[in-house]
Amino acid sequence: MRLLLVLVLAAAVVVNAAAESVLRSVTDVPAAASSGAADADALFCDSWMLSVETGNAGPWRQVPARCGASVRAYMDGERYASDSAVAAAESLAFASQAFASGEGGAKPAWVFDVDETLLSNAPYYAESGWGATQTSVESHLSAQTSQYVDPSPAIRSHGEAISSFLAPGVVEFNETSFDAWVDVAKAPALPSSLKLYNELQGLGFHIILLTGRSESQRNATEENLLFAGYHSWEKLILRQPSDIGKTAVQYKSERRAVMEVEGFKILGNSGDQWSDLIGLPVSTRSFKLPNPMYYIS
Repeated sequence: MRLLLVLVLAAAVVVNAAAESVLRSVTDVPAAASSGAADADALFCDSWMLSVETGNAGPWRQVPARCGASVRAYMDGERYASDSAVAAAESLAFASQAFASGEGGAKPAWVFDVDETLLSNAPYYAESGWGATQTSVESHLSAQTSQYVDPSPAIRSHGEAISSFLAPGVVEFNETSFDAWVDVAKAPALPSSLKLYNELQGLGFHIILLTGRSESQRNATEENLLFAGYHSWEKLILRQPSDIGKTAVQYKSERRAVMEVEGFKILGNSGDQWSDLIGLPVSTRSFKLPNPMYYIS
């Protein structure tokens, strides 16, 4: 009996040691020296982007320096398009079921954000190198002195704190140049979002656009939406002077509350930021589109 007890305890020690080893291999942040800097950075950055999308990263201020190239490759590649398409497909599946059941009542509504939800500002970011230069990436790989860069977040005039995904030495978000890009009104549609938009209209949803852009940008925003193929929205809501200084959560929550008073039943809400989606009242279902480039509070 004593021998059996000793054997059981020994086996438990071996199992615990193995479990601790596995746990360490899962939770340890990969070091650049473990399997080559490029492989380790790619693994870490995939995990970091997942943390951003799930909201685990919280109110992050900047992309880790080692992830500039990964974010650029993601946004400029097939994965971003695929992730967006899957989000749109899940949205449509829910919308079809909810509409068929009559859940939305007389005024079923779907709320869309604009930037990086309906419209893609990829041409603007591509022009600025997606926020990471080859020099800055090489500097990080050679120095390995800091995991994060710490630029001050740019403060947009409408009160949203926006941080560009900047590696060291890259120019921070420039409000003036971005507003000039908005005025050009040539941002393309996100293809999967345009398809979802049209499908929802076909079902009979009232489409409401709720953006953090300011009222002064209404004409340019309407022109751009039409250029990109969007039409016949119920209303386009932009920040008024009284909204300056409010967080996106406060501003958008207040506007959703007004929608409910007006009799709309908000079945769905699509946005690239958690601040597009959270705060009372919330929609029946919320759908987060990917955006590892910046965070809006």
